[in-house]
Amino acid sequence: MERKFSFSSGETYHIYNRGVNKQLVFLTDHDRFRFLILLYLTNNKKEVHISNYRGFSLQDYFVLEKGEPLVEIVAYCLMPNHFHLILKEIEDGGISKFMLKLLTGYGMYFNKKNDRTGPVFDGCFKAKHVAEDSSLEYLLAYVHLNPVKIKDEESWSEKKITNLSKAKDFLESYRFSSYPAFLGQNRPENNILNYSSLLDDLADGQKDTKELIKIWAEFEE
Repeated sequence: MERKFSFSSGETYHIYNRGVNKQLVFLTDHDRFRFLILLYLTNNKKEVHISNYRGFSLQDYFVLEKGEPLVEIVAYCLMPNHFHLILKEIEDGGISKFMLKLLTGYGMYFNKKNDRTGPVFDGCFKAKHVAEDSSLEYLLAYVHLNPVKIKDEESWSEKKITNLSKAKDFLESYRFSSYPAFLGQNRPENNILNYSSLLDDLADGQKDTKELIKIWAEFEE
């Protein structure tokens, strides 16, 4: 399906997609870490081959010099059958180039690992423009709260998370989201995030779980 708008330099977008036929796209932690490594390494104008870095530790990947980035990566979250990214276009065509490299790289890895052929994701990635700071604040809350669905689908569908303590502990320990980086946790994959001044106008950017839930639950789209 053809996208109804063009990406514009300097603008921010919610990028997401799920597995073809709603199938799982991240089966193991190894899969999830592979996607995170690709998030970091493919955000540059050079061709990347992970096979050149065999034997690297997780930390080694995230300190590799990559050169000039294609996009600013503001936030991310991986779920069993889909992903969410918040990206800022910093040059014409940057998001499209980045997503092509990212999804092609992961698709080739996933198919080879699982001895399968065909598309891994459901067609072209989906994108929504983030027009205002209030929308960005809501989106950060929505993306970072998404893992709650893994533990409590009913609370998520009703847009009412009642067990705050349980949600807080899970979200802060969930390795495959940028939320721990926003809280100041020291992790190698924090280097995936390369936004500059995008969050300066939001009050600090580091929201605790209670604040995230409030922003998410009260936002009117």
